[in-house]
Amino acid sequence: MVDHLAADGRYESGVAGRQPYYRPLWVEEPAKRRRMPDPVRTAAVRAVLIISVTLIQAMTAFLCTLAGSWLAFPMVLSSVASTVVATWSVLDVWVTRQVWNQRNGVVSAPSSTARALRRERRQARRKARAAERSRQRIRRQRGRAGQLSHP
Repeated sequence: MVDHLAADGRYESGVAGRQPYYRPLWVEEPAKRRRMPDPVRTAAVRAVLIISVTLIQAMTAFLCTLAGSWLAFPMVLSSVASTVVATWSVLDVWVTRQVWNQRNGVVSAPSSTARALRRERRQARRKARAAERSRQRIRRQRGRAGQLSHP
């Protein structure tokens, strides 16, 4: 007899030689939000790395100050400089996101007024195309009026 875990979390006994119950480690779910564009994601990863290094530097400067080490002053200076760079990197993420949205458009649900205007424009285009087709048809029929037989 072989014991294996059932879907509801209980152990079941089975006959040796049967396939054991397969339970996946995780179940894939569709993403709730769209994936960030590549340039924005790159800037965000860069910002996270810079911020983490800044936090490590600040902690090291604090511990060196408590210990009275000679490294305290250089670490404080580098932490201040690193804080400026981290702030800049966060602004870079924001600016990159804004630029990407301006260049590639934002996915948004149109308002009811925009939808109605678009519908009206579509109907006007359809009517214009239908009128043009009927004019073309009339023109072709007039061209054949003087012919004695079909080509």
